[in-house]
Amino acid sequence: MYQRILNGLEDFFGISRKEARGALVMMVCCAVIIWMPFIFRRWILPFVPTGSPPPERRVLDSIALLLERQQATKYKPRNRPAANEPAALRPEQIKLVRFDPNTASVRELMGVGISGFLAGRIERFRNKGGRFNRKEDLMKIYDFPPDLYARLERYMVISDQKRGFNAAQQSSSKRSPGTGGKYEVKNSIQVFDINQCDTTELIRLKGIGSKLALRIVKFRDGLGGFHSTEQFNEVYGLDSLALSELKRFAKVGSAVKKININTATAEELGRHPYLRNRKQMQVLINYRTQHGAFRSLEELRNVKVLDEAVIQKAGPYLSF
Repeated sequence: MYQRILNGLEDFFGISRKEARGALVMMVCCAVIIWMPFIFRRWILPFVPTGSPPPERRVLDSIALLLERQQATKYKPRNRPAANEPAALRPEQIKLVRFDPNTASVRELMGVGISGFLAGRIERFRNKGGRFNRKEDLMKIYDFPPDLYARLERYMVISDQKRGFNAAQQSSSKRSPGTGGKYEVKNSIQVFDINQCDTTELIRLKGIGSKLALRIVKFRDGLGGFHSTEQFNEVYGLDSLALSELKRFAKVGSAVKKININTATAEELGRHPYLRNRKQMQVLINYRTQHGAFRSLEELRNVKVLDEAVIQKAGPYLSF
């Protein structure tokens, strides 16, 4: 009986055996839910003892008065800031003066009208190695009000650190006696293979902290390696500074790990970030079973559920 019902569901809906079991369980649950009110009224409710008589009107009035008093004392305005929150400035203390968002302290940022929680976010962004290269980069701070940015734009000054960077390079240089008087720069960042590096090399880049470095490595390992530097844009949380540093120093120097499209199961294909749709992968497996092995990327376009964007992105990671 059970097998016949599953076979009927498979034939009627055109689903797999596993999906047919799930549909059967769902139907049983729906039937139980529909009949539960009738069963409760007919067989359970008569045996439930009646409750105590309703409270008197005076008791209800006293309870309502007590709740009103508790509500009034519970939501009093907070006069003191939290221990980890900077005290807000009064309006007369706010003065619009020139400031550098890369160097200004939290108090200085609040002095030009930036709220305490936004000033704290800016400081945490800088502590992780972030930098504002343009005035517009300030808008990348989460929940920064556009009207506040428009008011502060003319007062912002982004200092040029190229001169300081060159001076730091010269100070870290050492004249080598065997190089004919030329300078040899030490501790400079070298170009590295993004598919072979670890988080320690990524953290050396500007704008990339430990969390971002770990996120890049996890995304790379999930893909099976980067095949193009343009894929860096798909890593969540990278700002313009981190992207420019990655594209400057991180190069694709080794091949990616490929999946054999003719032997992989739907679960194995679904683990790839570009092939997350398990239903599409099951349709692809069914098409492969009916028509034989795929011989080229062009034949994947015969599977109508796969759009062109998925084929183009996943193509470099498939082997035939």
